[in-house]
Amino acid sequence: MAWLMAGPVLGHPLCGVSPNQVAKPTQKSLPPACCLRDAFPKHSRSPRRYCGSLTSAVDPLEVKGRYFVNPNDGSRFQIVGIDYQPGGSAGYKPDLGRDPLSDRDHCLRDAALMQVLGVNTIRVYNLDPNINHDECASIFNAAGMYMIIDVNSPLPGEALTSYNPWESYYNTYLNRTFAIVEAFKSYPNTLLFFSGNEVIDKAESAEFGPRYIRAVTRDLKNYIKKHSDRYIPVGYSAADVRDILWDSWNYFTCRIKGEKDDESRADVFGLNSYSWCGNATFESSTFKDLVEGFADTSVPIFFSEFGCNEVTPRPFTEIAAIYSDKMTPVFSGGMVYEYTQEKNNYGLVQLDDEGNAELLVDYNTLAQRYGALDFDALYSQKAGDDTPSP
Repeated sequence: MAWLMAGPVLGHPLCGVSPNQVAKPTQKSLPPACCLRDAFPKHSRSPRRYCGSLTSAVDPLEVKGRYFVNPNDGSRFQIVGIDYQPGGSAGYKPDLGRDPLSDRDHCLRDAALMQVLGVNTIRVYNLDPNINHDECASIFNAAGMYMIIDVNSPLPGEALTSYNPWESYYNTYLNRTFAIVEAFKSYPNTLLFFSGNEVIDKAESAEFGPRYIRAVTRDLKNYIKKHSDRYIPVGYSAADVRDILWDSWNYFTCRIKGEKDDESRADVFGLNSYSWCGNATFESSTFKDLVEGFADTSVPIFFSEFGCNEVTPRPFTEIAAIYSDKMTPVFSGGMVYEYTQEKNNYGLVQLDDEGNAELLVDYNTLAQRYGALDFDALYSQKAGDDTPSP
């Protein structure tokens, strides 16, 4: 391979609505931390080796209040991430045993190219729990990258629907989400699971969807507590629809009176936001509004997708703001959308049918933006004790 959400709005009042009310309405061994790009000699067309002795490259992280924290040293973790779904939703082919983390060579190629950028986290949307992901999980672990795992997929029966969600919440669906957890719970670099992605995309889908999302969150959290050696956070990835955003966030992260162990409350909140376009500013992009709106968050908030492409090539001027003191007191970084070039034109890398990777202009621009960050200062931050009560 060459490198080249017109229903009622959510709001705090719905914190009295239990997610239990979900009936139909009214009716392995790991490669070490190393520089993976060294595994690709110049002009090589295929990966030739791992490096060093077998160790674990990353420490499992925890959520403490509004921060991601390394429990070993108390340092705060900021996500510097990329959304990773080669082939888009069409690249998910369980009938052929293929998903984004099924091919060792592809993962090694992509981990190396992302490591050059300074990436520390990937988000993977569509996964088959029946495929063995040990090699790819190990490769990204070796590259020092955590994985954010979506438990849903675009196939029928493998995700909550935005409308009539009671029709998609049933045993077969839930068992598949548990199988995703089972497949990824033992990897030290599994950072969190998303119980849903943009299920609420307009006011009409905000009437019943939220309680079902909290129900799935509850089910996943209980499964993890019973079946995993360590607790792995569960959250929701929201569309940036301002008419419903604040109520959504309040509902998913609020505490329901009488609920045991906050079992349906989201541990984290991701935001898919494309409001910073071209050479926008902190104010004109409304990022300032986001910081002010989420100022009293009780859970970690980060951009689960960002990178508007209304202006191309993308200048990625938001990078400096996301990792500045204007935003880091509230936000915990973000994920650039997306790694591979698809029909929607958000890619950093173009892949051909033979697995060759061509670096696009956006890749090089992003490298420059990340290169201007003070990563030492970013990673030396300590988590504060300023988390408000939910």
